[in-house]
Amino acid sequence: MSEPYRVAVIGSSGRGNYGHGMDTVWQHITQAKIVAVADDQPEGLAKAMERLQPEQGFGDYRKMLTEIKPDIVSICPRWIDQRHDMVLMAAAEGVKGIYLEKPLCRTLEEADAMIAACQTNNVKVAVAHQTRYSPILAVIYRMIHEGRIGQLLEIRVRGKEDQRGGGEDLWVLGTHVLNLMHYLGGEAQWCFASVNSDGQSADASHVQEGNEGIGPILGDQIQAMYGLDNGVMGYFNSVRNARAEPSRFGIKIYGTKGILAMNTGYLPSAGWLPDASWTPSRTGKRWVQVSSSGPGQPETLKDGGLQAGNLLACQDLIAAIEDNRAPESSIEEARLTTEMIASVYESHRLGKKVYLPLQNRKNPLNDLF
Repeated sequence: MSEPYRVAVIGSSGRGNYGHGMDTVWQHITQAKIVAVADDQPEGLAKAMERLQPEQGFGDYRKMLTEIKPDIVSICPRWIDQRHDMVLMAAAEGVKGIYLEKPLCRTLEEADAMIAACQTNNVKVAVAHQTRYSPILAVIYRMIHEGRIGQLLEIRVRGKEDQRGGGEDLWVLGTHVLNLMHYLGGEAQWCFASVNSDGQSADASHVQEGNEGIGPILGDQIQAMYGLDNGVMGYFNSVRNARAEPSRFGIKIYGTKGILAMNTGYLPSAGWLPDASWTPSRTGKRWVQVSSSGPGQPETLKDGGLQAGNLLACQDLIAAIEDNRAPESSIEEARLTTEMIASVYESHRLGKKVYLPLQNRKNPLNDLF
């Protein structure tokens, strides 16, 4: 066996911490070894040293990258305001791969710079859209392409619609379901969106600073329509405090012969309705559970949660480095997702359909009205 990949972990206690297990996942990968961790909070660094048992700890990730020269860096903080700088620094220091928490960044301008730096230095970047690595998603993808629901017509996704519903839901959780939308339905060609606040069309007076370093956000109710490849329509909706139990957070795919539906995670709940009318009360058709073994088959795998998705993502990242290919959930695809998010605000700002890629690469809310 060759030497394991040397992994450095970046966290930021109190400002995004270590994501959803994006630090500890490397302890379960035989091809990798955690050699260093950086945290700008001394107490957080001490806890990370105890948890991860690396060779060295640093209070500044820049110093760590310069001195350690790792093969792979795991950029874990959920807050996104430092992500652009962290990726550029890692790429400049010659890392081979990056495992990056979502959402990708704050603006398309930042996304463009991050991708340019990684392409220039041949750095493979996997973004933590863990559902992309689900074995059930693979079955859903295959069923679509086998024609189980006929011609694909439209895809509908919703956020979690809790207290973050609207703008924050769009940025923080919309990134997961919009990523699934363009993966299953094709790239967005245009967007037409409406954003409301307090029951009226949102304007500059409603702009707020988002949590977790997002930057400015807008709206407690968002309705967005996308034109995807091949005439497929996509819809995203989020309404604050409209959540359901079980959650509606997930994706539904409608075709001429039926519907596929799933939520998010490593082993999400998924179903298939083989009903061209989409109304089983009229036809007597029933939903069929979809497992990792296929429709109507019992589930044989155990749900390992987000960590199971992390494990597959990091193993795929290593394979991408060795095969010189893009990871399954790549930074380029994450930019497409970010563009779908930004296009909501750009469409609302201009009051019309906007075409992707957007000409405006900054946050549209900076130029609102």
